[in-house]
Amino acid sequence: MNKVLIIDDEEKLRTLLSKIISLEGFEVFEAGDGKKAFQKLETTDIDVVICDVKLPDGSGMELSKTIKQKYPATEIILLTAYGNIPDSVQAIKNGAFDYITKGDDNNKIIPLLYKASEKVLLAKRVLQLEKQLGDKFSFDNIIGKSKKFKAAIDDAKKVAVTDATVLLTGETGTGKEVFAQAIHNAGSRSKQNFIAVNCAAFSKELLENELFGHKAGAFTGAIKDTKGIFEEANNGTVFLDEIGEMPLELQAKLLRVLETGEFLKVGDSKTTKINVRIIAATNKDLQKEMEAGNFRNDLFYRLAVFQIQLPALRERVIDIEALAKYFTHLFAAKTNKKSSTLSDDFLEALKQHQWSGNIRELKNVIERSVILSDTGELTFDTLPFELQTNQMQNNKSEKQLSAFDLASAEKLHIQKVLNYTNGNKTETARLLNIALTTLYRKLDDYKMG
Repeated sequence: MNKVLIIDDEEKLRTLLSKIISLEGFEVFEAGDGKKAFQKLETTDIDVVICDVKLPDGSGMELSKTIKQKYPATEIILLTAYGNIPDSVQAIKNGAFDYITKGDDNNKIIPLLYKASEKVLLAKRVLQLEKQLGDKFSFDNIIGKSKKFKAAIDDAKKVAVTDATVLLTGETGTGKEVFAQAIHNAGSRSKQNFIAVNCAAFSKELLENELFGHKAGAFTGAIKDTKGIFEEANNGTVFLDEIGEMPLELQAKLLRVLETGEFLKVGDSKTTKINVRIIAATNKDLQKEMEAGNFRNDLFYRLAVFQIQLPALRERVIDIEALAKYFTHLFAAKTNKKSSTLSDDFLEALKQHQWSGNIRELKNVIERSVILSDTGELTFDTLPFELQTNQMQNNKSEKQLSAFDLASAEKLHIQKVLNYTNGNKTETARLLNIALTTLYRKLDDYKMG
């Protein structure tokens, strides 16, 4: 039920309006002055305020301005005994929904209330969606407790509150876009646009148009001026995924954006000024790309003001179970199935897999298993053939070694230490008190990758 607050020092008018509005199904509250009105606003979630322009303790015009500043989702309808155009204009500028004359416009109040209520409902839905989006792409919702991953999150949190350009590096599927969105949402630009573009998905010409837009007549079919991503994201964030795939000619234009905040639209002779934060990501080694002449040195150093390396999933084995459970709940809800448990052999196979596709590959595997499962449990036989085969080969290899021989014990111990260090071979060698070259030889001997 929508809540309406009537603010007027005329008790008879308040009572009359209250009865009329209550009959329409609204919950009505009353206040005789601005002070009592704010006391009610502080304790009740008011949707629409109907306020007299003249109040015993101040101006209704100023009160409406203050209410909108403090409660932006609340709509205000102003009432006056003598309406005039300048007052109407000022009322709307102050944020009022509408401005009507007492007595003459009584028949307008109910239709206005319904329109104002619809606007309030829409605003509340938008706020709810923004909150859900913010929660979804917050650092608190990024799953991972391995040492390397926590270090990456800590670094991202520190840079998020600045306006620094960020370069996210790591293999495909390690969650670079999720990090980029979380950095945006934790920063001062969180209320502005976050626009992502995959630089590998377009040809040079299409990518240039996508990023910078074009002027009418720039090419056949360009019948009107069109904004590009940078202009659409003004005051917000642009996420450039697969930046290593950007053609050299466009790298020069991007460098100009970073250095001056300006760019030329396709077919334009006049620069466009913008203010955006840039977060870039790549799965390529940009140092090697620079050596090969495929990536500009000056652009790299402008992009890599703050660089964050995201670890591969095989380097954070400790996080696999939590990620698997999260995706299981997610896809169970999407497929209208009961959330499944994970069998021990299912989990073990996940932990032993190399995950070349990282989190994206794990997500796909879990979705497949949820669809196939009919028992309320994800079991070994719901895994893709490749994972089943790899696990059976691992088991066969282990059985070939006697449970009592030294090699078997050594292999198991190395695996435990690797799991403990989340795949960090240098740290593993240090804890085992052996040379790194010795560790690599043993890994090769035991076919441990």
